[in-house]
Amino acid sequence: MSTVVITGANRGIGLEYCKQFLKRGDSVIALCRDSSKELSALGCRIEEGIDVSIDACVTNIIERLSDISKIDVLVNNAGLLTDETIEDLDYDAIRKQFEINTLGPLRVTDALKDKLGAGSKIVMMTSRMGSVTDNTSGSRYGYRISKAALNIASVSLSHDLKSQGVAVAILHPGYVRTEMTGMGGLINPEESVHGLMQVIDALTLENSGTFWHSNGEVLPW
Repeated sequence: MSTVVITGANRGIGLEYCKQFLKRGDSVIALCRDSSKELSALGCRIEEGIDVSIDACVTNIIERLSDISKIDVLVNNAGLLTDETIEDLDYDAIRKQFEINTLGPLRVTDALKDKLGAGSKIVMMTSRMGSVTDNTSGSRYGYRISKAALNIASVSLSHDLKSQGVAVAILHPGYVRTEMTGMGGLINPEESVHGLMQVIDALTLENSGTFWHSNGEVLPW
């Protein structure tokens, strides 16, 4: 049985991760700002009041998880998507996405790095919208910037943590029907997370730092 910590666990992809890890018998610790009826009904351990954009909240995770000796899988899932265009550049919204989507996962990983050891895996939930090569439509400035920055930070982590035996997966979930996408995606969370977990299971130190689609495809940078 593995110990799995998941941020942004109260809905969408994070909630589905909780369901599928629990289904296979893992111990799940769900981190979120506020729980939901769906998350509370799962019966897993829930730690509320965790806002990954606030330093003090993230520092508090260390105390909350003082009873955990090792984290086997850390899923940095919490995220924010808003839609800025060149005609309407909301810099406050862009900064907020950077704090949550880029610095948030880095904060959480830094806070919990002493609980990661040989065989541990870090999952960075990113997006192909952070790919420079794949950007063929423009706009979404804050989301694209924040995810591109997360991607490069994740590659750095894959190098820096390799000597400790910790691997990093950089994962795009696909276009998923969640509240974040206005339920307008192409696949449901169950299908997305099923594919993502197959990629996580196949993660090793040799392929650490790779940018994958949930269908197993390696994505361009």
